[in-house]
Amino acid sequence: MYIGTAACSLPRALANEFPGNGEHLERYARRFPCVEINSSFYRPHRVGTYARWAAMTPPHFRFAVKLPRAITHDARLRGAHKLLQEFLAQIAGLGDRMGVLLVQLPPSLPWEARVANAFFDLLRESWAGPVACEPRHATWFAPAADRALARMRISRVAADPARRPEAARPGGWLGPAGDGVGALLYHRWHGSPRMYSSAYDEAWLARQAAELAGWAAGSVPWVIFDNTAAGAATGNALALQSLCAAAAPAITVT
Repeated sequence: MYIGTAACSLPRALANEFPGNGEHLERYARRFPCVEINSSFYRPHRVGTYARWAAMTPPHFRFAVKLPRAITHDARLRGAHKLLQEFLAQIAGLGDRMGVLLVQLPPSLPWEARVANAFFDLLRESWAGPVACEPRHATWFAPAADRALARMRISRVAADPARRPEAARPGGWLGPAGDGVGALLYHRWHGSPRMYSSAYDEAWLARQAAELAGWAAGSVPWVIFDNTAAGAATGNALALQSLCAAAAPAITVT
């Protein structure tokens, strides 16, 4: 089970939870097994930058990296071959620390089978690893869209707050891979009632921990706290680690 935050900020109030020397990422990676890189959405990073980040982390650590907005929001998944190849070449610097590709779509982008199939088939030609898609238009939650995502082994993100009930639970590909690896269950919790800011209370986190325990035996859950604006994400992630360990002690929670 992978629990972490979007970016690796370490609030001053929680400094004692991240002892030792080193840069933020090095200290963060001693407590959490993953981080979501959002800066890649706004600007490209050099191969060497990704390689430097990978070198700061232990062997078990994994990165999730968000696709550039040039692909998802500007090109809207069309004609993105060159942009996609450039991006994949950059993140190759992460080596075996590369975990999940995150495809976050604009709320205005509806499901169009031809466009979506063409893009994800193109992506699958170059990337065989886990992919999580966070659609935000209602049409992406129809059964036909879910079946198409499953065919391409694309997991649909479970988001909070959810724009519609289906968005609160994982969808798309939920079956095991041919090599026996469990399905990716990617959760992005943005904070509620104030998105990106509000902290989750312990009762809410306890309910999520119990639900995650039910999924975990045949799956690979990721939970990314994106309520980073006021520094709530780090404390929530630490609390969820403890709650998941208590809810399912037989499951490895790092």
